[in-house]
Amino acid sequence: MPALGHRNMAGLYVHIPFCKQRCIYCDFYSTTRIHEVARYVQAVAAEAALRAIELKGEPLTTVYIGGGTPSMLGAEQLVRLAQALRAQFDWTQVEEFTVEVNPDDVRDATLPAALAAMGVNRVSMGAQSFVDSELHLLRRRHDSRQPARAIALLREAGIDNVSLDLIYGIPGQTLGTWRASVDAALACHPQHISAYNLTYESGTPLWRMREAGQIVEVGDDDCVDMYTLLVQALTAAGYEHYEISNFAKPGFRSRHNSAYWTGAPYLGLGAGAHSYDGTTRRYNPDDLTAYIQAMEAGRVACLAESLEWWERYDEMIMVRLRTCEGLDLDVVEQKFGSCARAHAQEAAKPYLSTGLLKAHGTTLHLTEPGVMTSDIIIRDLMWDADGIVQTQ
Repeated sequence: MPALGHRNMAGLYVHIPFCKQRCIYCDFYSTTRIHEVARYVQAVAAEAALRAIELKGEPLTTVYIGGGTPSMLGAEQLVRLAQALRAQFDWTQVEEFTVEVNPDDVRDATLPAALAAMGVNRVSMGAQSFVDSELHLLRRRHDSRQPARAIALLREAGIDNVSLDLIYGIPGQTLGTWRASVDAALACHPQHISAYNLTYESGTPLWRMREAGQIVEVGDDDCVDMYTLLVQALTAAGYEHYEISNFAKPGFRSRHNSAYWTGAPYLGLGAGAHSYDGTTRRYNPDDLTAYIQAMEAGRVACLAESLEWWERYDEMIMVRLRTCEGLDLDVVEQKFGSCARAHAQEAAKPYLSTGLLKAHGTTLHLTEPGVMTSDIIIRDLMWDADGIVQTQ
């Protein structure tokens, strides 16, 4: 397997698929088989030992434990996981160590103290809403008061860098209740806020509820108003709007996610986790039993898929246009050739003329109106692999 270079490395991602209950909108791989937690932690430790060679001794720069709900592992299992990872990888250059938590799991000082002892210096908390009726609809385990209490406990333990997740477009949500959630989130003084428009993924309970007429989807115009309110409130409060869905106080951008957006390689461990080395994507099975059995048998569980150049081009279009740095056409040409650059330039012309895109030198940026139609713009700049042929 190709080595992952540390200069551009996004670092290490570990997927914890366990949840006490599934939120109605979630389509990430997760399971409620909580009795398997200890066995799973041992399996991840085994995978780390099997795949550490892929880094060839290069130091990590970021570590991210996500899910699922990592915090429901509890202090003891999280510490064991961190010890196993530290035994296999070079942590001397880790700048950011993030763990995702649910507010309901931070009820006293036990978990925050364990996280701090592990070396965690950033926590991402799924608040989603500060309105109890909305949390109940989404089947969240916490109430509207718990995020603030949990953040206070984390800060008492010395973890000052906190990110909050919010969702807008929740059925029944109004501009007024959304404003209340934004204001409540700001009152917690997080260093980072991520906010996402609720999506209806096929097969989720949310999707089935809409199809059955049990809920009504919030209209596009209302979602645009909510997003506009969000941007105005957060920028006025001193947050940098550095990616379509992400806002940070100066110096507190997510380093791990920012590396994803630049196409940097990363190693992913755990059931459902993905890895990327710049040309090849590897992915573990979305199957707890298959993953654990493979690890216990000493076998690498991941499958590999080599990306065509035009697939890597499409990924660059998708991620770079979402960021405040934008899409540099010089970089497009450097990586994919003059034909790819010409394709991007030609596809961008109508959006430049209508003000949905703007150009700073050779770099394309979405304007504020362009953000509202970003999916269409990004799709049009992507490569038509069937209609255009290029020799690389």
